[in-house]
Amino acid sequence: MAQLSPVKPALGRTAFVTGGAQGIGRAICLRLARDGYDISIADIPSQKAKTEEVIKEIEAYGRKAIGVTVDVRDAKQIEAAIAETVEKLGPNLFVSVANAGVTQVKPLLECTPEFIENEVRINLLGFMNTHIFAARQMVKQGFGGRILGAGSIASYRTAENLGPYGATKFAVRGFTEAAAKEWAEYGIRVNAYGPGIVDTPMWDHIDAELAKIEGISIGDAKALRVKRDIKLGRIQEPEDVAKLVSFLASEEGEYITGQTIKTCGGASL
Repeated sequence: MAQLSPVKPALGRTAFVTGGAQGIGRAICLRLARDGYDISIADIPSQKAKTEEVIKEIEAYGRKAIGVTVDVRDAKQIEAAIAETVEKLGPNLFVSVANAGVTQVKPLLECTPEFIENEVRINLLGFMNTHIFAARQMVKQGFGGRILGAGSIASYRTAENLGPYGATKFAVRGFTEAAAKEWAEYGIRVNAYGPGIVDTPMWDHIDAELAKIEGISIGDAKALRVKRDIKLGRIQEPEDVAKLVSFLASEEGEYITGQTIKTCGGASL
C-alpha cells in the first residue's frame, strides 16, 4: 500500500470523478480529498454501497462528499450529475476526472458490433461528454479548472485481443489535445493519465479473459506481463495513478496541458 499523503487545508473547491467507487477512481477521490477538495463521486447504481464507503472515508478527512448516479453511456445522465454536484456542493467545480471505463478482451474476428459499441460508448463518448459538460460549468464559473481523463499506455501502443479498447484510448489522446487547444483561453488545463497494469478488479477481469484465450491458468497472464514488462519490478497500485492526477490538478501542474502522461513503471518501453 502506498504511503498516504498528508491531509491539506480545505480549498473550497470541488472535484467530480466518474467511476469513483472503486479501483483507480476510488484512489483518485481519496487523494484529491486529502489535497483539499470536496468530492462528487459519480458511479452506476450497482456501486452505491461502495460509493457510501468512499464518502465515509472522505468525510473522515473533514471534507464534504456526495454520491451521484450516472451511467456515462447516457449524456443526459452526465449533464444531470454535474448539475447535481454544483447544486449540492456549490459552483466551485475546479477538477473533473473522466475516469469511468471498461476493458473488453476478445480477438477482433470475434468482436460483434454490440461489443464494440459498448466500449466506445463508455470509454470514448462518456469521456468526451464528461469533459464537455464539465468545461461548460467551468467556463460559466469563470475561474478555470483542471479536466483530466483516463488514457492508458494503450493510448500509444495497442495490444492483441484489446483492439477496440486501444482504439478508444488512442482517441482519448486526440480529444485531450483538441480540448486543451480550445479551452486554454478559459484557464482550463486538459490532460490524461496513462496507466499500465494496475492491481484492480479491472485487471483481474483482463487476466481471466486473456487466460482463456492463451490457454493458461488464471493469474498467470497478469503475472507474466508484470514480470516481462514492468521495469520497476512491481505491479502498479491505484494510488500510483492518483499521485499523477494530484500533481496535474495542483498549481505545480499549471503549465502542463494537452498531454497523455504514462504512469506505468516502464511497461510501455
